Amino acid sequence: MRPSTLRALNRAAELTRQNRLTEAMLIAEPVILTADEYEGKEIRRWLLDHVADFTGENHPDSKELP
Repeated sequence: MRPSTLRALNRAAELTRQNRLTEAMLIAEPVILTADEYEGKEIRRWLLDHVADFTGENHPDSKELP
């Protein structure tokens, strides 16, 4: 995953924890939509592995995706 993508995802998680979901989406959505297939898989894995960063809960299926 590109460093800029990771920075955007981390920033979106931080904003989400601050209840600033609209701003988080404005940062994360373009990064997610422009990712190629390979990076898209990395983003999906990162999101599943970092669910608690956004919600405070762990996703039960985070270890099931390839």
